[in-house]
Order: sequence, then structure tokens, then C-alpha cells
Amino acid sequence: MGAEALEHANRYFEWAARELELPQEAWVQLLTPYREVRVELNIRMDDGKTGTFIGYRVQHDNSRGPFKGGIRYHPQVDSDEVRALAQLMTWKTALVGIPFGGAKGGIQVDAARLSVAERERLTRALVDKIHDIVGDHTDIPGPDMGTGPREMAWFFDQYAKYHGHRPGVVTGKPVALGGSLGRISATGRGCVELLEALFNRLGESLSGKRVVIQGFGNVGSWAARFLAERGCKIVGISDLGGAYFNSDGIDIAHALEHVERAGSLRGFDGGEPIEAEALLGLDCDVLLPAAVGGVITKEIAKTIRARFVIEGANGPTTPEADEILHERGIQVVPDILANAGGVTVSYFEWVQNLQHFYWEEEQINKELRRILWQAFDRVWEEAKRRRCSLRLAAYVLAIGKVWEATKWRGV
Repeated sequence: MGAEALEHANRYFEWAARELELPQEAWVQLLTPYREVRVELNIRMDDGKTGTFIGYRVQHDNSRGPFKGGIRYHPQVDSDEVRALAQLMTWKTALVGIPFGGAKGGIQVDAARLSVAERERLTRALVDKIHDIVGDHTDIPGPDMGTGPREMAWFFDQYAKYHGHRPGVVTGKPVALGGSLGRISATGRGCVELLEALFNRLGESLSGKRVVIQGFGNVGSWAARFLAERGCKIVGISDLGGAYFNSDGIDIAHALEHVERAGSLRGFDGGEPIEAEALLGLDCDVLLPAAVGGVITKEIAKTIRARFVIEGANGPTTPEADEILHERGIQVVPDILANAGGVTVSYFEWVQNLQHFYWEEEQINKELRRILWQAFDRVWEEAKRRRCSLRLAAYVLAIGKVWEATKWRGV
């Protein structure tokens, strides 16, 4: 899985590097991570035995600012997956114009099998091993798949034991510990802002559009809330518990209540159960993959009936599938733009931490909208100028920015 993710990330880079006519030495320099760390994490399990886990931190590029990227807890985390995600973060921060580089981290663990106490011990063990290579002006982790405000609070506290009170070392913290208002919902909100920007360019309204959301975790569920508020009809949703279709539109409040109660969509009575793969091929205006990477393969791409795909997840579309979607006239808002709302509000949190001055949520949402709409407009104009896909335009702009900064900094 990780090797495929890295291969796909490199392929997208190569498309843009050729378009930019970058010299081969630039390819090597831009793709090579600045630092990679692999650590052994030993913790006492609740049953008294010792659990051993592997943790990773890949710092890809810091030519434009401190490394930035989440920490995920997942059984499939490996070095190649973390390399791929770190690279995507480099392009994402450059594309939206925030002064960070790219990094990513993770622990290979099935976090659902851990107690809260075991999770805490594991998080603190990771900080013990990497605290000397992260910092509020060096590398700023944040939440990702399998982690959230609770894990970021433990990270912040453990880091403080070594370096004192430095809330800017990590983002995605609880508001009580210096976290930002609007951070939890930011990635899902960002997807919706970008859809509004897209339909604004097309002279259409977002209201009334039929949407299918694959993945009903943090990103998918918040996107569903905001889309429903804007008058969209959510006709399909899914998570690990099952996939559900309702042509009349799913009651999102009811779905959220069910997940809160049952832990997943399993047994949801607000729609017809369907196969997970069938969900991706439902007739709709917008398909929003918001789960894991690699779900839209070349086979799946041939069955998609959506007019638009907006990538809430990282790397959900393989390069072969992307070419098929482009040939079929299905516009894709790529992940390095579509899910950049999270890192954008993480940037706001970092700024607030450094200044010790905190913003109202209205201001945060207003600034998020401004940054994402400006980024979308740049990508749209670049795609029109080059007569290419939104993905290629986004990568061209992002890689061009990083290469420019790299050249100015010298060898």
C-alpha cells in the first residue's frame, strides 16, 4: 500500500516537472526528503506485557518554512506511505501560500485495539523519541487519521516536559490548550468552500446538487453538515460500517446521531444498504472521497457517474484513474487543494500560539474562505492557460513555488 502511494505521488510530480521543464537535478533535489526517522516505541500494556510499535517521521522539505504535517495511527502506516504523504504536504502548503514545508508522521498500530491509557503512553513515547527534531519553528505536527485533539494535547504536554510551554509545537489541540476555533471542521469546510468556488466559476449554484460522500469520519461528516446547510442533497454515504443510498437525500443529522450512538454507520436505517464499491458509481453531481488513499482505481474510474470529484482524502485517485477521469470530462479538484482547509487553519492556530492572541471563529472562517478561493482561482486560471487538468495545474503551481524558493536558498 505504502509503495503504491509513493509511486503515485512521484508520478504526479513527474507530470508537473515535465510541464515545467525542470532539469533532472531538480527532480532529485525536490523528491529527496530532508530527514527520515524510524523509531522503536516500547510501552507497558494494560495487561502488564510490553508492546512494541514502530513510529515514523519524514521531513520532506523546509525551503518555504518549518516542516508541517500530521501524525496518523493506522495498521498500514509504513515508511513509503509517510514519504508520500510528506511530499503531498510540501505541495499543499505551497499551493495555498502558507509559509510551511511538508512532513508527515505515524505509528503502525491498530489504535482501535488500544485503551485510552495505552494510547496516551504510546503518544508520549513517540514524543520522547522525536522531541529533539520538532519545534514551533522547526517541525509542527498535527492530527491525522486515527488521532485528534486528545492525542495532540498529550503530545503538547510531553513536549513541554523537555522544552517548556511551547503551544505552537503542535496544532489541532483542544481550544483549552491553545487550539484554534474552527480547526476540527476545517478540512470538511474547506472542501465545501472549494466546491462553491468551482460552481461559481461555472455559473452554477451549489444548492440542489446531489452529493455522494465516501468516508463519514471527521472530513466527510463535517462536509456533509455544511453541504446540507447549503441545500445539497446527500444521496450516498459510507464508512467501515457500511454504505447507504437514499435518492431522496439522507438526513445528515440522523446519520450523525447514529454514528455517535453506534460508533459507525453499521445498521443505519436512513438509507438502502449497498456495496461499498457501488457507492462510488452512484449517479450524482459530486463525488467526495474522504477516507483512505487509492480507492479510485482505473476500473472504478470507468464506473463513476459524478460530474465532479473533490478529493477530501489524501491520494484517493491513482494516476491511471486520473487520466481516465480527465478523458471522460470529469473534473477533479485534487487533494493538495481540496483538503487544504485543515492545514490552513492549523497555520492560523500556529500564528495565534506565537502571538498569544486568539481569533473569533467568524474571522477564522472568513480568512479560510479567502485563502482557499484565491488558491482555487490561481489553479483555475493556470489550467485554462495550459489547457490541462486542475490537478496538473495545481502541481505545476505548487512545485514551481517550492523550486523557486529552493533556488533562492542555494545549495
